[in-house]
Amino acid sequence: MRIDLQPVGAVDLEALDRLSAVLARTFGTSVRVRTRTLDAGFAYDAARKQWYSTAILAKLAEAEGGGNNRVLGVTEADLFVPILTFVFGEAQVQGPCALVSRHRLYEEFYGLPANQTLAEERLAKESVHELGHTFGLAHCDDWRCVMASSHAVDRLDLKTAEFCAPCLEVVSGARPARPAGQVR
Repeated sequence: MRIDLQPVGAVDLEALDRLSAVLARTFGTSVRVRTRTLDAGFAYDAARKQWYSTAILAKLAEAEGGGNNRVLGVTEADLFVPILTFVFGEAQVQGPCALVSRHRLYEEFYGLPANQTLAEERLAKESVHELGHTFGLAHCDDWRCVMASSHAVDRLDLKTAEFCAPCLEVVSGARPARPAGQVR
């Protein structure tokens, strides 16, 4: 298995390099940063001033040929799905693709001073979380597990960047996962 990080729009490639190191350690696999960006203009909703994450995820999946590899799209765009105000990311359960947004992970978004370390920790947690869904993981009831649901940044800050033991069993292949689908 390999994980490819796919820039969606303009994304800091150095930040993706740092993220790749975290993901390589977490998943025990090679991680490659793609240099060509995916233009997500097609997914922009002018009324909401946000990008439709499901459409971007579908575009990422179009280009993938299957196999055991994963693709994680990373964007600065503010993502949404119609039933929610925003999402930090979205993934295909047991599929090859996931997507995360850095937009609401910055302290500046909340009117606070910049904290690059915290923003990168949040990006790592959200990336591991969405990739966890690609292994078939649902949201976990253990609030410390990286697979715990996070609909607000303070919840994201509370959990760790690690899988709990049962979730780790699924990622490592020791326990079967759930059927395919999509989750946020």
